[in-house]
Amino acid sequence: MSMITTIEQLEALYGIPNEASTVKVATRITPHYRRLIEASPFLALASCGPEGLDCSPRGDQAGVVRIHDDTTLMIPDRRGNNRIDTLRNIVRDLRIALMLLIPGSGTTLRINGRAQVSIDPELLASFATEGKPPRSVIVMHVEQIYFQCARAVVRSELWNPDTRVDPLSLPTPGQILAEMSENRVGGEDYDSAWPERARQSLW
Repeated sequence: MSMITTIEQLEALYGIPNEASTVKVATRITPHYRRLIEASPFLALASCGPEGLDCSPRGDQAGVVRIHDDTTLMIPDRRGNNRIDTLRNIVRDLRIALMLLIPGSGTTLRINGRAQVSIDPELLASFATEGKPPRSVIVMHVEQIYFQCARAVVRSELWNPDTRVDPLSLPTPGQILAEMSENRVGGEDYDSAWPERARQSLW
């Protein structure tokens, strides 16, 4: 099996990016990029720490990210599994990357920068939903922002309802937990309780 091991080999294989691939990169949130951010309810957040890399899903109503100014974004840390992998990484390595998805659009948005975890009471209160503030807010300083072409979304047919997978064809979280824990946790009770548990702990 042949492996590429140098940048020179990569560039010889792929060539040099054209202008459309490079001119789109900004160091601040432009008006067009602002519109893409405001339209996105979901993102994947990548971070790194001593244990390695992590990529975490984030979703919210009315935009998953708040634009504070042209170089600052804010992401509330909503209820989750309490692993806090992303937050553990950020307090030790400030570098993060975001990929925002917009339902119905092939364009995705990539944002790279550095972040900190804030527990400022006024900031937390400003993100309250149904009277429940997040426990922390990720404050990101934007270093690079640019759109990604639609090829990946087009190839995957991500928004095509005819290609949706039947959830009943997949293993459930309860089944996965039961197998991994030798039936100590999970199972049918876990799955049947999930909808109500999620409804009560969404925020």
